[in-house]
Amino acid sequence: MSDSVRLWRPVGPEELMLIAASGMREFPPRLPEQPIFYPVTTYDYAVKIARDWNVPASGSGFVTEFDVAADYLAEYKVEQAGGREHEEYWIPAEDLPRFNQAIVGHIRVVKSFPE
Repeated sequence: MSDSVRLWRPVGPEELMLIAASGMREFPPRLPEQPIFYPVTTYDYAVKIARDWNVPASGSGFVTEFDVAADYLAEYKVEQAGGREHEEYWIPAEDLPRFNQAIVGHIRVVKSFPE
């Protein structure tokens, strides 16, 4: 088994319901207006997005945590979205099925807002 990398993804309640419907194994397909899937590299960045963006947009926000096979992630580089503390992977929507297959174990909810 290859090494894995821990990532986080802030989600709203609708996306969390779709993740739960998969048995906490995969992220749902992107909508047409969402050409990129953005998992982030730090818990703190995910918390900021869930709290400051998901809550105002949908009333609640959740931080998911999951592990991805390192050999799969090696195909992508870490991108900075406005600053060094805002690092994320940019996974094209069409690559999301392969990304989901590279998830090791389950997707876990580690924080929810409002608290």
